[in-house]
Amino acid sequence: MTAHRYDVLGLGNAIVDVIAPVDEEFLVKAKLRKGAMQLVDEQQAQWLYDAMGATTIVSGGSAANTIAGLASFGGKGVFVGKVAADEAGRAFAHDIKAAGVHFATPPASDGPSTARCLVLVTPDGQRTMNTFLGACQNLTCGDLDVAAVAASKIIYLEGYLWDPPAAKEAFVEASRIAHAAQREVALTLSDVFCVDRHQQEFLRLMRDGIVDILFANESELHALYETADFATAVAALRQENVLAVITRSEKGAVVIKGAKTWEVPAAPIDRLVDTTGAGDLFAAGFLTGYTRGEALDACARLGSLAASEIIQHFGARPEVNLAHLAQQSAYLHADGVAPQGV
Repeated sequence: MTAHRYDVLGLGNAIVDVIAPVDEEFLVKAKLRKGAMQLVDEQQAQWLYDAMGATTIVSGGSAANTIAGLASFGGKGVFVGKVAADEAGRAFAHDIKAAGVHFATPPASDGPSTARCLVLVTPDGQRTMNTFLGACQNLTCGDLDVAAVAASKIIYLEGYLWDPPAAKEAFVEASRIAHAAQREVALTLSDVFCVDRHQQEFLRLMRDGIVDILFANESELHALYETADFATAVAALRQENVLAVITRSEKGAVVIKGAKTWEVPAAPIDRLVDTTGAGDLFAAGFLTGYTRGEALDACARLGSLAASEIIQHFGARPEVNLAHLAQQSAYLHADGVAPQGV
């Protein structure tokens, strides 16, 4: 195996998030399923935008958020995702480069505009996402930086990419390149309704050896194994030949590898504002520790710390330097499992 140049390469949807607080009645009137992500067309996206009121606009996208979080921890990250040559696309490229992430995917000169995700946040912090994929859908194998894929310790793929056919092909090709270079491939399930759409295919990705590491929250795990019982889902997951990382909100996180289990508590917070990006930033912290060779429970604590930072403000990119936050965190040093690099 040749020496790595990057810690993690993320492959995902390049999206600009438009975030607004709403009440429960707004979701009812708009006929939206609370807590879910649904795909909308450009006309629907414009209608919701007009109805949202005051908004906060930030760059987003699941895998992009993860790689930005990794960079905030001091990791070396790459992101591959498609934007259009428009104002939103330029803003996305500026933001992710400013976060310290290598981003060189060429923008599309024609076709649909840069993707937007309209995020509606209710008072309990739950987010309901309405995504216009736009240029994201045109990500192809030709957009892959083959050398960067082969030079990254971990390839991190978001489940949302399984929707557009061309992006799905790029997803599989990136996995092939990574494994040929003796790298590991991680998959995040992204959303419970994404799992509903692709449940059997996601299971095959693990069972065919395409995916080595799985990230999911509790609801996504239940959907994957079609059970409402957590213990039953975990028992099924133990049979897969993967390292699995399951987040459980305030109940913390569980790491599973075969018969072995590591559990960590959630990092404390002062107030819950917006859960957008919690899973993305958990993955950022976990992968930071994992690529440094830390113990799995220490990796999970780094993930929980990053998630706790992101849910205390609007937006899915860190507002503080996560490496500095880790250095100051009493939570990381509990039970003597603090990562060695902190």
